[in-house]
Amino acid sequence: MQLIDIGVNLAHDAFDRDRAEVLARAEQRGVVQMIVTGSSVASSRQALDLARAHPGKLFATAGIHPHHAQDLDEAAVRELERLAADPAVVAIGECGLDYFRDYSPREAQRRAFARQLQLAMRVGKPVFLHQRDAHEDFVAIVREHRASLTDAVAHCFTGTPAELAVYLGLKLAIGLTGWICDERRGAHLAALVPEIPAARLMVETDAPYLLPRDLQPKPASRRNEPMFLPHVAGAVARARGTSLEALAQSSTAAARACFRLAPTDGCTKHVAASEK
Repeated sequence: MQLIDIGVNLAHDAFDRDRAEVLARAEQRGVVQMIVTGSSVASSRQALDLARAHPGKLFATAGIHPHHAQDLDEAAVRELERLAADPAVVAIGECGLDYFRDYSPREAQRRAFARQLQLAMRVGKPVFLHQRDAHEDFVAIVREHRASLTDAVAHCFTGTPAELAVYLGLKLAIGLTGWICDERRGAHLAALVPEIPAARLMVETDAPYLLPRDLQPKPASRRNEPMFLPHVAGAVARARGTSLEALAQSSTAAARACFRLAPTDGCTKHVAASEK
């Protein structure tokens, strides 16, 4: 059984002391490939460096998170385009809108979002999307560009039935995280998961964030790791009324199709039976 973590912030300094061990633990649990999220010019460079150091296993995105939208000047766009030319960069992003934090002015967020969608159109790569408390503006901007995008993934979906229907209508893929494991905030997702076509559903940890709340025994650290992806996948599988094996197969196939990932060679790692 093989799983792909489509969103892990492996360049985050939370992993600086034991990144190699984090990768080894993930592989032992069947996480055979990961996409390292870029959220600024600097972290996009770091993501690409990691992908180059682990060819075929790690890949990168290149983008500016809406929190840093004010940093997307002409020089930043040129640098993202330069990074995106590398085959190890498989998507533009994380990009989108975040009106929950509003760390950047909303107009700057909208402008940066549109520019990154245009960049994705130029380089012919999918987009890795972020949306929080900005659904209407987010959808309007995506709809304007969708026909010219190769593909698009709504990362860390936590929304409503109506929002999911709109996303699926726009042919967005859906990334699900450990949010589904949080009985306080994510219980509603269990009813929505069966509505997502298998070919559009992917799994991710968003590590070091979003540690699954229902892990037992609870880890000593609050840091999330890609080794916990099988736990997330198990929750998604139960919500869909299917086996972990079937969910792993479909989500892995969806990720490889969206991001044009070649399978790893000779990988026979298995997800632990306790996660089934």
